[in-house]
Amino acid sequence: MLYDAHVHLADREYEGYIGHVIASLYAMKITACAVAVDIETTQRGLRLFSDHRKIVRQFAGIHPEFAAMEDLDAFLAIAKGNENIDGIGEIGLDGTYETERDVSYEKQKHVFHAMLALAEVEGKPVSIHSRRALDDILAILPSYRLKGALLHWFAGSKKQLAKAMDMGLYASYGPALVYADDKKVLLKNTRKDRFLVETDGPVTYSRCFEGRPALPTSFLASVVWAAAATLGVPYDEAARTLEENSRSFLGS
Repeated sequence: MLYDAHVHLADREYEGYIGHVIASLYAMKITACAVAVDIETTQRGLRLFSDHRKIVRQFAGIHPEFAAMEDLDAFLAIAKGNENIDGIGEIGLDGTYETERDVSYEKQKHVFHAMLALAEVEGKPVSIHSRRALDDILAILPSYRLKGALLHWFAGSKKQLAKAMDMGLYASYGPALVYADDKKVLLKNTRKDRFLVETDGPVTYSRCFEGRPALPTSFLASVVWAAAATLGVPYDEAARTLEENSRSFLGS
């Protein structure tokens, strides 16, 4: 079983062929951790995937981009005690949004703390966005007792990575691992029991897969292959390690 640790399956990009995606996940024995970014994608995911929990693990969250516009109380009313929600995400902080999107960093922090508190109370793992905010996130996380915490699309320094590993966090790497030497260096410095792979679909990658929207069923095996090649191990060994790591992160 392969696991896509972070993919936006409730995104409208997939709307026209989501049935095919679900059927392909079953056929290829891939489990997708489907993250949400706001109330709309949380509710859409619950409608689409609650009958497919064998191959879709649902994460619900408020992304920092939407921290200023989402109704936090309304989100919490949906998420608290919801047995169809397996994790909290995509949540986090982004140091670029205050100037580029006019989203106050303090508001982002308020929502992030609320999301972490929810995850702590519900006993669920979190999937974290950390662009230009990783030091702040690493300082915040020890305040909470979390079941598991993933730094999705890890892009920090080797020093930040070492600290994250010391804290027992997970780091995930996506299709950029196929071509980006800096990602390969980071993977080599990641604890073997703490790395995961993702597609972050429907993100597109100009340097691989012909710029098509990422899908776990068409991209994920290549990312696993790239991880295996980077670590100098057979594909099957990398796949087994990733399955163990993913199950540990999810608590299953």
